[in-house]
Amino acid sequence: MLNDLKRVIMLTTNDVAKVYDTILSIPGMNDTVKIDLRISRKNVLLLNHVIERGLVVKDDEKNDGLLSNVPEENLVELKSIAGQYLEKAGLIELKEKLNELGKGK
Repeated sequence: MLNDLKRVIMLTTNDVAKVYDTILSIPGMNDTVKIDLRISRKNVLLLNHVIERGLVVKDDEKNDGLLSNVPEENLVELKSIAGQYLEKAGLIELKEKLNELGKGK
């Protein structure tokens, strides 16, 4: 019975993308919300890196996964938000220097 349940619960990537797209289409999802986020500078830097890394899509992955259904303007907005938090934390220059160090690999 447990194996049958596992088979029923398993979703393909396409199914998950459809569910995600449906959630994004729920009325009110485009409403603006105010979030008071208090996190360490270290976590701001890590969050920025995770967002940027997640938005870099390889050519062979463009048609797969959840981000394939997300409008481009939403992805640009996410990158902008990540940059705003870097700026508020005073970490833009540090991030640029870390990027330069990373290029030397």
